[in-house]
Amino acid sequence: MRPIRKREVLRAICTLAIGMFLGGLLTRLAESFLPASAARSFLTSSVTAMIGPFYVDLVAVAFTIGPVSFVLNVLTLVGIVIVAVIVRSWL
Repeated sequence: MRPIRKREVLRAICTLAIGMFLGGLLTRLAESFLPASAARSFLTSSVTAMIGPFYVDLVAVAFTIGPVSFVLNVLTLVGIVIVAVIVRSWL
């Protein structure tokens, strides 16, 4: 078995992040331009997972991280697949 390299993990994280942004853009376009129908409802229905907020309180510094939420729907998956295919063909 070949060990997973740091570069491959970074590439996967970047692919997911860019794919999620592309999927969010596709979702907004579908909400704006598709008429109210079953297809629009299917494409734009989403599941949201949320983490946080996290509070860090040190003596000199206090800060809050979050909440961080991930929205997943069909168009987000399509965006991730498109970016993954492009990244695989280029790299």
